Amino acid sequence: MEKGYLSIVLHAHLPYVHHPESERYIEERWLFEAITETYIPLLDMMEGLVRDQVAFQLTMSMTPTLLSMLASPLLQERYVKHMDQLIELADKEIARVQEDEALLPVVMMYAEKFRHMRLRFVETYSSCIIEGFKAMSDQGYLEIITSSATHAFLPYIRTEQALRAQIENAVKVHRAHFGKAPRGIWLPECGYREELDHVLREFGIQFFMTDSHVFQHADPSPAQGVYAPIVTPGGIAAFARDEETSKQVWSAQEGYPGDFDYREYYRDIGYELDMEYLNPHLPIDGLRLNTGMKYCRITGNNAEKQIYNLDWARQKAQYHAGNFMFNREKQTEHLAGNMHRKPIIVASYDAELFGHWWYEGPMWLEELFRKLDSEQQTVKLSTPAAYLAEYPVNEQCRLSFSTWGRGGYGEVWLNDTNQWIYRHLHNMEEQMIELADRYTVADDQTTRALNQAARELLLAQSSDWPFIMDNRTMVDYAVRRVNNHVGRFGRIYEMLQTGFIDERWLTEVELRDNLFPDLDYQIYFSGRYIGGDNIVHLQASSSGFKVLMLAWEYPPMVVGGLSRHVYDLSRTIARLGTEVHVITCHVDGCPAYEVDGGVHVHRVRAYQSANLSFMEWILQLNLAMTDYASHLISHYGVFQLIHAHDWLVNQAAKTLKHQFGLPLVATIHATEHGRNQGIHTELQHQIHHQEWEMTYEAWRVIVCSEYMERELQGLFQLPADKLNVIPNGVIIDDFQVLSNPSEPAAQEPFALPDEKIIFYVGRMVREKGVHVLLESIPAVLAVCPEAKFVLAGRGPMLDELKFRAFELGISDKVFFPGFIDDSARNRLFRSAYAAVFPSLYEPFGIVAIEAMAAQLPVIVSGVGGLAEIVQDGEDGFTVLPGDVQSLSSRLIMMLQDESNAEAMARNAFHKVLDHYDWNTIARETIGTYRQVRLEQAQLQASKEAAATIEITGGLQ
Repeated sequence: MEKGYLSIVLHAHLPYVHHPESERYIEERWLFEAITETYIPLLDMMEGLVRDQVAFQLTMSMTPTLLSMLASPLLQERYVKHMDQLIELADKEIARVQEDEALLPVVMMYAEKFRHMRLRFVETYSSCIIEGFKAMSDQGYLEIITSSATHAFLPYIRTEQALRAQIENAVKVHRAHFGKAPRGIWLPECGYREELDHVLREFGIQFFMTDSHVFQHADPSPAQGVYAPIVTPGGIAAFARDEETSKQVWSAQEGYPGDFDYREYYRDIGYELDMEYLNPHLPIDGLRLNTGMKYCRITGNNAEKQIYNLDWARQKAQYHAGNFMFNREKQTEHLAGNMHRKPIIVASYDAELFGHWWYEGPMWLEELFRKLDSEQQTVKLSTPAAYLAEYPVNEQCRLSFSTWGRGGYGEVWLNDTNQWIYRHLHNMEEQMIELADRYTVADDQTTRALNQAARELLLAQSSDWPFIMDNRTMVDYAVRRVNNHVGRFGRIYEMLQTGFIDERWLTEVELRDNLFPDLDYQIYFSGRYIGGDNIVHLQASSSGFKVLMLAWEYPPMVVGGLSRHVYDLSRTIARLGTEVHVITCHVDGCPAYEVDGGVHVHRVRAYQSANLSFMEWILQLNLAMTDYASHLISHYGVFQLIHAHDWLVNQAAKTLKHQFGLPLVATIHATEHGRNQGIHTELQHQIHHQEWEMTYEAWRVIVCSEYMERELQGLFQLPADKLNVIPNGVIIDDFQVLSNPSEPAAQEPFALPDEKIIFYVGRMVREKGVHVLLESIPAVLAVCPEAKFVLAGRGPMLDELKFRAFELGISDKVFFPGFIDDSARNRLFRSAYAAVFPSLYEPFGIVAIEAMAAQLPVIVSGVGGLAEIVQDGEDGFTVLPGDVQSLSSRLIMMLQDESNAEAMARNAFHKVLDHYDWNTIARETIGTYRQVRLEQAQLQASKEAAATIEITGGLQ
């Protein structure tokens, strides 16, 4: 009786390379080499085991792009031509080395192999080897799982619609080729984030493969480690690879593939023989390529190599298979003695390791399976699906973002070499959703264009392109592919905007990128469209919430940080499935209604605006908001909740709350008392009263920091259980974009290349402490004359600050560019040496988070929310608020110690990733919504119960 299980999992994947326009794309050879060296050898192995009645089970993911290429008649035809060229070359080589007794057997080995592969491909599988894998699956030996449609790196996809498109099309392709839906998925690059769970569940996925790294940081820590699956809160099982078991096989330095008797991969005749001799057998004259014919064994670590000996290699593969089995037996016995169930050891690898990189890999695998079947009883081969059938109940844990890439996170797919692609990909996602919402019904030609746009988006999202850029191999091809797909998508989008579709061009593109025949662009449909009278008719949201947000500012109207906060929060909440309507102030040039990133934005005009004070104008805006919301609700139906931002929408929020019986959640972004260090004027008293009234009317009050929590408790006597602390956040991608070479360098107008910019951006008001920064600059320049200061923003103190800079004699070292847009701000973040935010009052300090997201060292006042964001000396410096000497000394320290500044910037960036990501913040906000609704329902039930008792008592 076995004591545990071993699950071998192979991930078979290649990016989609399909160029009907030319045979000169050498990247097609990736597929041809994999068929010859990996896929058919694996089929040979499995079919041989079946013939010999060897019991085995293997799990293999076959990605939709790989399946699409294997099923392509064009690529099948080109593969046969490729093999014919190799056979000719091998025969030519036999004649050349006829007199070399040591080399001739190796050349003949290749000639026989090439003929065998061609025969199997054409005769056995009728040019479609998918049928061979399907046969193994149908017989129960092979569990085939899927991956995402184009092997996209799923954690970096922005919208749920785009995630669903990747999974839906993967399932469609799998079902088309294998006649059934996949039970499991290999998440590309083992990249996981929690938002994937409900999408995977929607399409019937029961389990996914991940790396050991994610289990190490699970919450709670899995009791069985990586030797049993866990279940996520979304109900999907996760299997982690056993790192040491896997490393024993894949590592060329420490594992079996580096043995001296195995074939040397890097000594191919395509790079060693005369070019004129090789040219007739290569796709492009004069271009050296791998032919697959490698005559040497690894031999040793020096350059001198000996001739490969197949018999020696086979013997070594047998020995290594026995060693691997012995190690797994001992490991299983140890684990079984410490677990309450049979352990499962997951050994996962890239399929192409076996045969392509490690030539003897299929031999080793066959020997292992034979030995496991005949020579021991301790460990038995199994699959994740079979293990779940035996153990359907597993420990639930929450998993964090992780990959199996370098460092365990996402740096391979987002770094200086490739981060430029994401602004295009995310923009394409939004535009695809926009198109799907617009064309709920489309004619045949328009449908073709929409489906092709979806294909171009899917293909551009492949994780292979940023991986290749990071790996610095074939970079030109990867960059060209991204640009081509982005360009084709843009052209289709433009054609749909203008109403003219270039039929000839569209047909050409369809032939070139012709995978996913069952693709339906409506997978990107957000479920929202405009009805009559500008009132929106919607499908039920997946979260069950329909939220009405009130905010006096919303982009492109930006007065302070509130606008950006509402924009990012509403879009992220909508992406997570909550239906969000924002009612805000009218902006000239903007539509009265639009769907922006899944958010329904309604812009209303104040009833009167001429010759009004600011408070009078706010009252008129609130009246207009109230009437519009009432009209919206009467046509559309009642919302579940109102979320109001700051006192400026208090009157509308209070009226709608009582009129429709809706619970009110209020976010207080700052207080009048805090801004002015007290209440001194009649206007301040009015605003202070509005703030108190909003917190009184609200069921729950959200603040951005513990500092703000304490402030509101003191000012308005709010109980602690009425307050929720949820920080502000940033969209990380917005601050991780490479500079565009066509853009002017942000540093050019302000500093020379060897000078260091200290950057401030914010309002020019006293509470921001810019005057303190100015006073500190002379002392800084006395020690660090290379410093330059760029103080961006506008406000009532701007002229006063400029004059003070003149008085201090530092006008040539301080620049006031005024208001700058996000693009200019981001360029300055990239060019600056450090950022400084010397606020006297700061409820949160979102701009500091933005600088940290841009990996810029920061100096902040130790006040309010800033003191909670930055830990002095770890991820930035904090200074005493209003203290000139404290600020100047820290600036000097930052300027003089570049290595420490860089280290703090790295720490700060990781803090932003962990704590200030909008997905986390949005989920916490939705949790507040749910809690408020639950408490309201409980209160209503209590009232009804009390009323029933009173009536019953009255009857008695």
